[in-house]
Amino acid sequence: MPRTVTPAPWEELVTSALLGTDRRPAEGGGGPGGLLDAAALHTVQRRAGLLPASAAARPEPAPADPRPPLPPAARRRLAQLLADRSAPGGSGGRRGTAPDLTELIPQWLATANQHGYRAPAALLPSLLDAARSRTDLRPQALAFAGPRGLWLAGLNPEWRFALRGSSGGSLLPDVTEPEAVARLWEEGLFAERVALLGAVRTHDPAEALALLATTWTTERAEDRLMFLDSLRTGLSGVDETFLEQALSDRSRNVRSTAAELLSALPESAFAERMADRAMSCVSPGLTGDEASVSVEAPHECDASMERDGVVAVPPSGRGERSWWLGQLVEATPLATWSVRFGGRAAQEIVGLPVADGWAEELHAAWCRAAVRQRDPEWARALLGTPSVPPSNGPGTASLAERSKLLAILPAAERAEWVADFIAAHGLSEAFQLLGVCPTPWAEPLGRSVVDALDIARDAGSYPWSFSGVMGLAERCLNPAEADRLEVLTTTPDEPEDASPGANGYWSEAFQRLVSTLRLRSAIDLELIPG
Repeated sequence: MPRTVTPAPWEELVTSALLGTDRRPAEGGGGPGGLLDAAALHTVQRRAGLLPASAAARPEPAPADPRPPLPPAARRRLAQLLADRSAPGGSGGRRGTAPDLTELIPQWLATANQHGYRAPAALLPSLLDAARSRTDLRPQALAFAGPRGLWLAGLNPEWRFALRGSSGGSLLPDVTEPEAVARLWEEGLFAERVALLGAVRTHDPAEALALLATTWTTERAEDRLMFLDSLRTGLSGVDETFLEQALSDRSRNVRSTAAELLSALPESAFAERMADRAMSCVSPGLTGDEASVSVEAPHECDASMERDGVVAVPPSGRGERSWWLGQLVEATPLATWSVRFGGRAAQEIVGLPVADGWAEELHAAWCRAAVRQRDPEWARALLGTPSVPPSNGPGTASLAERSKLLAILPAAERAEWVADFIAAHGLSEAFQLLGVCPTPWAEPLGRSVVDALDIARDAGSYPWSFSGVMGLAERCLNPAEADRLEVLTTTPDEPEDASPGANGYWSEAFQRLVSTLRLRSAIDLELIPG
């Protein structure tokens, strides 16, 4: 009979490996080779005592993705961008002259989606990891990942976010098939139902409203709020009756959203009620011999105002009457004011002096109304001339509110306004305004930004004071500008009053800008279908 070999206990083998066979020989001797033999024998014997696990059910095959594959150069570039995303960052605040590849991923994805490419299967895990860590990437990343990306996300809990932002990984039914739509609406997961309602709303707004009405009273408050928000697409007078009923909802957030949507319907009964209230508070007046605006803010917030979405209790630090006035004015159709002020245009009305210190509150409410109603005439009036400082102009000095007003204007007009603003005031207040300008920046806007950066360098400051704008320039300047900007990469002599080494840092920043623009140009060429 064969001899049975009993290996040394595993703990003893580990001890010999840690201490060395010279200090702790393994049982049976043989030095390092004997230790490895004993470990191998022990491993085989341990595995022989294990029962095979039951095989799990195979997942369904990944769905087909009929989109064309990426060109080889673009595929390699995507792999480089995703690999750089996980590379450790450098220490210190100095970025050097190399482009920041992670900041180019959004542009790469947007361009790839415009061309309708299919994501490479081997890169889907890295793509989903990138989208998990950066929420700003998710819409474009998930669109690029396509049905295979959602299929893969269903197999890994760490990628569950992808299912929340889609139809749960399942394909939506054809919105022209009522039975399939009704079945998913009644039986689907919340994410599936949100996606379904959005698809139906895009196809037929009235049909989506009817679908929502079938289950409205049984939905949770937070779900009602999400579903109600989908009515922004295709909002029309057809929705008025439903929204009026939602004004009596038991959820304050639902009531508030219903009121906001109704105020965007100038012909609605709600808008008429709010206009009547606002006109009782704001009226034409006289300051000496000059026309002005007279304001008498509400003295109470009655039950009918609360039903129409007026929040009675103001935030900390706000007076009740000014709080109520602002809500009434922002919900009033802007066309009302032309009638109220004798046919004056928006610019004339905004230019009238406002009595008793109510100008700031009234203008801020008009700004919110212009944004809500998407009214470009009032947006222009409230923005005023770009050369006038925000604190002295009409509207509001808040750059956040001004950015919202700018977003209403046509793209070319928006870029021209911001270019003139930067030429007059520099870059210190321009960051938020630049964020709403279409990309790549139009030539006058790009030139205005670069000229302002060059002026900042000549002033002797350090470039990191403008790092936000420089980062925007890297992503938003037209790549065709790279050759023209080459002259800025040199290091001129520093004036005596300049910050030490500032020009060297500026030279690095401009070198990085030029190299980033050239890389963006290469990316665009790589993504052009062959």
